[in-house]
Amino acid sequence: MPTLSRALFLKQCIAYGTLAGLAPYATLAAPAPAADEFYKRIVAANNKETANVLKALTPEVTSVRRRLGFDMANLAAAYCEPTSGYYQKSELIPYLEKIVRALIKAQHEDGTLDLGNLASPPDTAFIMEPLCAGATILNVNDSAALTDVKKLLKQFIVKAGEALQTGGIHTPNHRWVVSGALAKINALYPNAGYVKRIDEWLSEGVYCDREGNYLERSMIYSEVIDRSLITMASLLKRPKLLEPVRRNLNLVYYHTEPNGDLVSNDSRRQDQYQTISLLNHHYFQDYTFMAIHDNNPEFAAMAEFIKSMPGFDELIGKDLLAYYLEEPLFKQVVPSPKNPPVTYERFFKETSLVRIRRNDTTTTLFGGTDFPLIIASGRANSPNFFAFRKGQAILNYLRLSTDFFSTGYFHSEGIAKVGNTYVLTRTIEAPYYQPLPAPYRKADGNYKHSPSTDGRFWNKMDFEHRPKSNINKLAVTVSVEEANGANTLAINVTGITGVHVVLEFCFREGGRLTGVKKVDDGTDNYALENGTAEYTFGGDSIKFGPGVFSHAKLTGLEGELYATHFGTLRTNGIHVYMTGLTPFQHTITIE
Repeated sequence: MPTLSRALFLKQCIAYGTLAGLAPYATLAAPAPAADEFYKRIVAANNKETANVLKALTPEVTSVRRRLGFDMANLAAAYCEPTSGYYQKSELIPYLEKIVRALIKAQHEDGTLDLGNLASPPDTAFIMEPLCAGATILNVNDSAALTDVKKLLKQFIVKAGEALQTGGIHTPNHRWVVSGALAKINALYPNAGYVKRIDEWLSEGVYCDREGNYLERSMIYSEVIDRSLITMASLLKRPKLLEPVRRNLNLVYYHTEPNGDLVSNDSRRQDQYQTISLLNHHYFQDYTFMAIHDNNPEFAAMAEFIKSMPGFDELIGKDLLAYYLEEPLFKQVVPSPKNPPVTYERFFKETSLVRIRRNDTTTTLFGGTDFPLIIASGRANSPNFFAFRKGQAILNYLRLSTDFFSTGYFHSEGIAKVGNTYVLTRTIEAPYYQPLPAPYRKADGNYKHSPSTDGRFWNKMDFEHRPKSNINKLAVTVSVEEANGANTLAINVTGITGVHVVLEFCFREGGRLTGVKKVDDGTDNYALENGTAEYTFGGDSIKFGPGVFSHAKLTGLEGELYATHFGTLRTNGIHVYMTGLTPFQHTITIE
């Protein structure tokens, strides 16, 4: 995705410096004519998507998937929108009926569907969101041709509603997805039991920290929660549910790169290892809704920026018509966008994430791993402590690894700011174990199965009661100072001598390197032995160095937690390495 020019970004993006002073629940502007240029654009996108759906669903619906909900909503919107090329076209009716019958056939007796997880209430809730939008559109259309489709759709939705009214969930966001779906079902087919269940979930509290992060700290699931809370706030008339949405959308701006990619180092979910974009999710609807509802020019500018991104019509616009027909607020006047500052320094202390922007140059620091280090969904464990972008030239991440008792990648225990410098640190101890004291010895030798005191491995050794000796230590400190888009990193690894240290740079694929040497290890790895190297992509470049390369031990960087299960954290990209031995002190510049 090409990086937008600074001029275009200034014109279309957002500024949040005055967010705190904006009055919420501002009076909405007068309705605008529906057939404005953007509305025409989303009708055209819907026409194109409708043609694709008709082609894909011929002759049969071969599988039930989440996308089927959007297929149904898009066909419903095409049928009901007067300016659509498919307005009241009878050819759509069999396809609408085909989709609903496929859903009914796949529906379990308890009302759930198998969508990723088996007989899953939350996955069923995900498909209900677009499906209910389609049902809302059809319900206000009095065409006799829709009678059977409406009847079948109500049958499926009400049965699904029973599943959501009683069924359980897995993750924090599922509570709000289920609740949002129940709010939509209740708007269609009112049932006090639906609202009672929503209130039961809401009584647990919607956690959103002072900086705007929800529990999962995920750019994927933050949007899911925002959308669900907006739905409940709108349909149940509960405006207080919009308060965390405002905080989160403010935070999302500072997690947004100039090209629309989202920073996710601090996520506790799968996106901590993914490159995701504003176009991969429904942030456009969230920002647009809140811009109109609050008369917020900053949110309006964010919506304009997303709208300007290449691929918008294909990824977002194709599904918008149903939402615009379902929610009248979307046809209100959007406030005039407010130009943003493109220079800021933001330290998110709750998650130990730092974001620094100087026009089209950005720096990201992360030190917010969840300790103890456990490899599981729901925990932040990314070793990507530094990232840097300069226009189209992108350093995806910088990592540091050692072979100190196979502990692998460095994970900082938070970030401290000292003057103008951000400091990331961690000290690790690796002991040896003495015989058990007499009170804990067992004649059969069958001891408690437990982790070692340093958490590196497990065994039936009753480690907690064993005296420790021969304790080795390794201390890592990375000090980062940024000035006008250039970063100086002072790296200090001390403790036991002779430990192999590896600095791993991963650049975005498609660029060109100079000043490095190919590593002769059968991989696509490069070494920066000395001097400065340069990575170039398009007309932009990143310079980094000076290099050092004292050894070529570049395997097992993940450490024992991953190696035991033959796992790897290596990602696609162009990999460049610097290496040394402890005591290791080296300062590099990245600019």
